[in-house]
Amino acid sequence: MIEDYAFLTAINVLLAWSVYIVLTTGMLSFASGAFMAVGCYVASALTVRLGWPLYPACAMAAIATSLLGVLFGFPALRVRGIYLILVTLGISISAVVIFENIAYFGGPTGMGGMAGADYRDAVAAVVVVGAILAVVARTPLQRILDAVREDDRVAASLGINVVFVKVATFAVGAALAGFAGALYGHYLGFIRPDTFKVDLALFTVLYVILGGTNNFWGPALGAAVMTLLPEYVQFLHDWRPTVFSAVIILILLVRHEGLLTFRTTTQRLG
Repeated sequence: MIEDYAFLTAINVLLAWSVYIVLTTGMLSFASGAFMAVGCYVASALTVRLGWPLYPACAMAAIATSLLGVLFGFPALRVRGIYLILVTLGISISAVVIFENIAYFGGPTGMGGMAGADYRDAVAAVVVVGAILAVVARTPLQRILDAVREDDRVAASLGINVVFVKVATFAVGAALAGFAGALYGHYLGFIRPDTFKVDLALFTVLYVILGGTNNFWGPALGAAVMTLLPEYVQFLHDWRPTVFSAVIILILLVRHEGLLTFRTTTQRLG
């Protein structure tokens, strides 16, 4: 049971970071569920249908989703605000419909036979990705991301390739969600398209907002709180969803900028 909580928390942290990475350039993406689904199904097809080992399959799933991130990243740059949210929500909805209609992936009944992932794999991934984000937060790259997020036109006037930066973060965020999906499928052993419904993307964005968007620790904390809190109020039975929702609303009212609001110090450019 503890292993299940550790695994699910680690996966949700990875998903939260996949949204946070895109958000560092000022783009709010709701496509994490779609990229998680693609990563999960690609890795599952490689291991179950083609006999690949788990880790190479997870790596290939991350590469495939990063390429999709690039593909969707360019048209996403043409829209902003609510329109970007609608586009990325459409991507998440479309992914479920597509996988429901592909017999090779099991269609609506799902796909099984995956195995090999352990909670330690997800925890190790969190440690590695967290270490990378910690290093990036203290390099000039973080300053570039901050400049693009605050005002991409000013950033472009300073010589920053805004298009490249935004597409790159979209690709990295997609790769991270795909990798999380690959581990998720091989831990559960069975997946269905409706596992990746749009509410998965909504919850992932809520992890980031609850934890805070000023640093990479915030989304991780938000994911941990929203994953573990429902388990600690099980004694409320039928009232559990209501109390859980009330606690989240209260936290957002008291800490409207998130649980962690500090900014990581970065080096100056130049």
